[in-house]
Amino acid sequence: MAQRSSSAVPCEAPVLAVCFLACVATGLELSVNNHAADFSLTTMSGPAVSLSCLVQNSSQPEELLWYRGAGKVDLKDGNKVNISNICISPVTESDNGVTFTCKLARDQSVQVSVTMDVQFPPQLTGEESLQTEEEKDVTLTCQTKSNPQAQTMWYKNNIILTLQQNRHQLYQTSEVSQLSIYKVQNSDNGTYTCVVNSTLGEGRKDFHLIVEAKTPVFPKEAVI
Repeated sequence: MAQRSSSAVPCEAPVLAVCFLACVATGLELSVNNHAADFSLTTMSGPAVSLSCLVQNSSQPEELLWYRGAGKVDLKDGNKVNISNICISPVTESDNGVTFTCKLARDQSVQVSVTMDVQFPPQLTGEESLQTEEEKDVTLTCQTKSNPQAQTMWYKNNIILTLQQNRHQLYQTSEVSQLSIYKVQNSDNGTYTCVVNSTLGEGRKDFHLIVEAKTPVFPKEAVI
């Protein structure tokens, strides 16, 4: 299912936070929420997250800028001077690893960055049917993306699959698991299940593999 990309928008009301200060060469100080240095913010996908950037020790109005990665966030008037608030709403898995940075407009070396650690369970569901002939190769692929990273197990007919040398190959990354079966045989018929487990939940997908007898190849008769 397609995920709706989230965006950063100005908050209607400032977020109340205890602010710690970090001294910089200009004498001005920034803080975001409860942090004066770069930090990682752990949250779940779904609910909105608010970030509030403050300027301290300023004797004059100071303009603030917000960036999502390398892209500048559009701020409304009244949400730029000495205090600036943004909302990430809704938070989605696509926000995982994204950095939001508050900068002082006249000296952008004065900044505080927040890296999003968005946690979400495995999204794996559904089933798929595959047909192939004997002696051909087949690959079953399931998406295993989750945060925290999940563990993946393969089953055949609800029994843990025992990998056979030269017959099976398993390729896994943090986002995908692929089971390859070489030169399939009639005995490979069955339901293969990819089960993905993390501390936040479980996902699974069934693959119904149907192996058909190899089609005989008859020599063509010579045309006289």
